[in-house]
Amino acid sequence: MALPTFNTKSPTIKRILKEASELTTHPDPTLHAAPLEQNLFEWHFTLRGPPSTPYSTGAYHGRIILPPTYPLRPPSFRFLTPSGRFEVNREICLSISGHHEETWQPAWGIRTALWALRAFMEGDAKGQVGGMDMPVAERERLAEESRGWRCRGCGGRRNEDILREEGGEEGKPGGKVDVPEELKFGFRDQMEASKEEKVDKGKGKEVMAEAPGQQVGSQGQEGKPQMQERVLQTQQMVAPPVPAAPVPRTVQPLRPTPTVPPLQQRTSVDGVPAWVDKAITGVVAALALLIIKKIFV
Repeated sequence: MALPTFNTKSPTIKRILKEASELTTHPDPTLHAAPLEQNLFEWHFTLRGPPSTPYSTGAYHGRIILPPTYPLRPPSFRFLTPSGRFEVNREICLSISGHHEETWQPAWGIRTALWALRAFMEGDAKGQVGGMDMPVAERERLAEESRGWRCRGCGGRRNEDILREEGGEEGKPGGKVDVPEELKFGFRDQMEASKEEKVDKGKGKEVMAEAPGQQVGSQGQEGKPQMQERVLQTQQMVAPPVPAAPVPRTVQPLRPTPTVPPLQQRTSVDGVPAWVDKAITGVVAALALLIIKKIFV
């Protein structure tokens, strides 16, 4: 079967190949992790149990799923080996306070995450969803059996053989790192339920803020349901208002447009009556006729 090809120029693929090479070059006797040949985004890990715990003699196997945007987003983990601490095949996510996986830092890697997972394994379930409460003797029994657990995807090898063959020399954990204090784990379904619960509570607070204020605690004051009933009764007792009669519109009569009287004929010029002008004109005409008669007679 031909192996799938990957874009080696992709920053995600470069980071995955770099971490796989680093884990091989600097092995750790307490853990081993490698990607599958068919899928670089799915890894299998084998983790030795934390010391001084009921899991100290165990070797636990599981899966790592890398998101397409790794390392910008954190990986998720599933234990395939029964441990008495976690449910088998239950998805575990990197987080802070079990709620915000956005706090994952790209500088962290798979080795750091596995060391944090081992530290998370030391804690008690305390009723946590996905966690298991089991007697110490039963956990010790499962730890002994876990060493012989085989994974088909890893060639059918036992967990104990994987750690012995792939890990470094006992007592020389060349890849050991310090676990950041803020790096914690939580179950994905529990995180989503907590987020939904926070959203529901936030919506409830908004509804309470929008509702009318209700006074509580003082004697003789009524609650909101009683106040609503009283308002309803008061509205029923009050007669509906009588609609006012429509007021007829009065039409204003059209006013005639004032006409400007024509200019009166000028009756006088400089205070002289008009008949004087006519008389002078008549006298002048008569004199002219007399002169003409004398000339031609």
